[in-house]
Amino acid sequence: MDRRGRGASGDAADYSIEAEFDDVAAVIDSIGGEVDVLGHSHGAICSLEAALRTPRIRRLVLYEPPLPVGMEIYSQALVERLGELSAGGDREGVVSKFLSEVVKMPPEQLETVRGDASWEARVAAAHTIPRELRIGESYEPDFEHFSTLRVPTLLLLGGDSPPFFVEATRRLHEAISGSRLTVMPGQQHVAMNTAPDLFLGTWSTSSPELR
Repeated sequence: MDRRGRGASGDAADYSIEAEFDDVAAVIDSIGGEVDVLGHSHGAICSLEAALRTPRIRRLVLYEPPLPVGMEIYSQALVERLGELSAGGDREGVVSKFLSEVVKMPPEQLETVRGDASWEARVAAAHTIPRELRIGESYEPDFEHFSTLRVPTLLLLGGDSPPFFVEATRRLHEAISGSRLTVMPGQQHVAMNTAPDLFLGTWSTSSPELR
């Protein structure tokens, strides 16, 4: 699905992270049967929270949700700078700065992502990045609540990803009983772009209920 403000979805002047959780759950419920859900980054947080709002998720895959876990990920000055770039119309600048300074993507991986077919969509959604980076101002993950989740869950993590992704994934793995954690060697936050075969291969090595 295209989250609000992205792709073909509309947007609104007022934004809340909880509305995005409800959006994902509403789309899942509208399908009418059980579905498998793959969420990446901010979308992984939305998918995780949606799984607590609907019983229709059969299997859940979460790739590096940036849950606030008390580790500094970026400065407020950086968020403000990204907002300025967005207001000035420099969408590519927003995405490039976000990937290099927040995600900590090395130059060679950034070039790979720039050449991927997904780049145009990333640039089109650049205006949503600053508001998503402010998630820590209004959202606190409830790991005790996450422990009630009974959906078969696969957690994906890049072997070279920054510590804040590692810690958030580790804590989620501890909270969700029976969850599986797969580390993709040599990868960071966008293995679907930088190593698509490895990314897809995580399914073949997962337990039967997650295949």
